[in-house]
Amino acid sequence: MDISIRSFKIISTLEAVSFLVLLGIAMPLKYIWDMPQMVQVVGMAHGVLFIIYLIGAYFMYEKLNWPIKTLLIVMACSVLPFGPFYAERKYL
Repeated sequence: MDISIRSFKIISTLEAVSFLVLLGIAMPLKYIWDMPQMVQVVGMAHGVLFIIYLIGAYFMYEKLNWPIKTLLIVMACSVLPFGPFYAERKYL
C-alpha cells in the first residue's frame, strides 16, 4: 500500500476536524443537553479516521525516512486538539 503525502494531509485534516467536532460540539450536546446521538456518529467517524491517521503516519515514516522520534511525535499529535495541524506543518 502506497500513500501519498497529499492523501496523508487530507486524512490528517479530517482526523483533526473530527476530533474538534467531537470535543466542541458532540460532547457538549451529550453532557449539557442530554443528546448522545451525535457522539455515536462523530465518535465512530473519528475513531476510524484516528486509526487511518496512525497507519498513514507509519507509511509516511517509511516513505520520508523519518527518524523514530518524528514518527512518535506525529503519532502523539493525533491525541491533541489541533495536533495533526501542527504535524502537517512541521513534518510534511
